[in-house]
Amino acid sequence: MVIVRATRKLLQRLGPVSAVEEQESTSLLGDWYATLLPWRPRQVALLVSQTTLLPVLMPLAPAATLLDRFPEHLAAVLRAHQVPETVVRQEAAETADYTLATTASRSLTGSMNEFAYLAQAHRVADRDSDLLALSLKLATVPCGPLYRRHVSPDRELTALLQNVT
Repeated sequence: MVIVRATRKLLQRLGPVSAVEEQESTSLLGDWYATLLPWRPRQVALLVSQTTLLPVLMPLAPAATLLDRFPEHLAAVLRAHQVPETVVRQEAAETADYTLATTASRSLTGSMNEFAYLAQAHRVADRDSDLLALSLKLATVPCGPLYRRHVSPDRELTALLQNVT
């Protein structure tokens, strides 16, 4: 089970939040923070792992099924990072059971905003870039919260997997 912590503008599309005072995410990648990127012609959702800051970009439409479609997009990103298939299946299964909540960390929201800005810049510069390729580019970006550990989300993911396997 994971807690998806969405921004206000995304919550308007997804619906009401659940009470999560006593709940904790049971997945390896922890809670996921999510926001809406109002791109044209298609809007995009950006989800960021609390544990590794790993970004996942995916189409928003239809918004009602966004979180139901998230496990398959997460699995594609994890496979692209060459994560072992057993971990990919486990994370996909964990994210299939979710609870919707509001954001709880300004630091993570700030990181998500930086990813949104960089994603827009890459999108403008490279019109052919698909969302998976863009997710992989963003995962290599140095992030302030990770400076004392492994600097970028892709390296943080690699280090996390070495401690688990």
